[in-house]
Amino acid sequence: MASNLLRVVRRQFSTTLLRRAETSASATAPDSHGSTKTWKMLTFLVAIPGVAFCMVNAYKGEMEHKAHHHRDEFVAYPHLRIRNKPFFWGDGNHSLFHNPESNALPEGYEGEE
Repeated sequence: MASNLLRVVRRQFSTTLLRRAETSASATAPDSHGSTKTWKMLTFLVAIPGVAFCMVNAYKGEMEHKAHHHRDEFVAYPHLRIRNKPFFWGDGNHSLFHNPESNALPEGYEGEE
């Protein structure tokens, strides 16, 4: 009984999908050419200028921030920059993405005496 029901359901779904595939509009239908043109125009007239505007805006904001940014004075708090074991790259004291302008070592900033 269950196998007969399963066979009927499987046949119904497979023939339904075939009928839908035959009757659906193909990519060569005349009304589908407008949608590709629309998306192409949206890409070139909206998306690319929008991304360019965001890039310029982010760059200007970063340059304004960089112009007035100054490094904080180093304070040797005992709970910060604890080195129980040296890092296994470099000299063992610098983190993997160490930036000498913004990251302090346990003794203070580099180049500052």
